Amino acid sequence: MKSRRLAPFAVIAAVLIGTTGCNLTAPQATTIQYAPAEGVNAASGDVLVRNAVIVSDDGVDGNFLAAFVNEGSEPQVVTIEYGEGAAKTTETFRIAARSAVSLGADVPASATDGESVLADAEPILFTDIDTLPGATMPVYFQAGDAEGNLVQVPVLSSELEYLAPFAP
Repeated sequence: MKSRRLAPFAVIAAVLIGTTGCNLTAPQATTIQYAPAEGVNAASGDVLVRNAVIVSDDGVDGNFLAAFVNEGSEPQVVTIEYGEGAAKTTETFRIAARSAVSLGADVPASATDGESVLADAEPILFTDIDTLPGATMPVYFQAGDAEGNLVQVPVLSSELEYLAPFAP
């Protein structure tokens, strides 16, 4: 008689464990790191690259947009390379310690010692990229002597309203 009274509770317990227990072994979506934007993220030493994108309508020239954050206590020289072989192009700028630079903020850069020191600045124009909108383009980032990072940066068209001002 007692077993008949306990049977419904055992069934309920089994159903509860079966329906909620799978969360014990499943990965939690909130712990997965991702870039919540169109652009990609990267890092080189103390410098973080955030939301890097290229805006191009023709697949030939494109404006490179990104935010750079120097988390270190020393200024860093950031090198950006794109293209291959004889067409390889290098852009270099300096970022102050514990500061951020946002390319695409349309504020002119200042220069010291032959290197650009950027606060918020205009996008960097990439020429001869040979990458159509919707594809990705390899771009290499390096800060100072730290190990560099080759990242596939998305090329987007200016058809998106908020990117229209950044078309080359």
